[in-house]
Amino acid sequence: MKNRLLIDSGPLIALFDASDKHHVQVRNFLKDFRGEFVTTWSVLTEVSHMLDFNLNVQLDFLKWVELGAVHVYDIEQHNLIDIIVMMQKYTNVPMDLADATLMYVSHKEKIEKIVSIDSDFDIYRTLKRSSLINVLRS
Repeated sequence: MKNRLLIDSGPLIALFDASDKHHVQVRNFLKDFRGEFVTTWSVLTEVSHMLDFNLNVQLDFLKWVELGAVHVYDIEQHNLIDIIVMMQKYTNVPMDLADATLMYVSHKEKIEKIVSIDSDFDIYRTLKRSSLINVLRS
């Protein structure tokens, strides 16, 4: 079985922004990882927005994705109800759309590990009532 990890926007931003304080850690982790990264269009949109300081960096990121560096999970319109329910459950955090889509993919694909620089995923719970394992911080 292929080693699959969810990947959040923070590490992707850090990878393409050399001034980010997590840049070296993320670069080294991604360089050594053998397996598949899974993310969503919401995450890609968030990353692209945060890299808006430089169009060439945005384009480099999109080219990297296009080359297959990450698998982009397709969430269909009828799946939004599950995402809405999750977001409503975590209004006190709050859970944004990108995070909710990753938790949705975690459930659908049975992926229990994530690469993230955020502590939000320590709070969110899967339907099995466990948190995702953040391999960047473990």
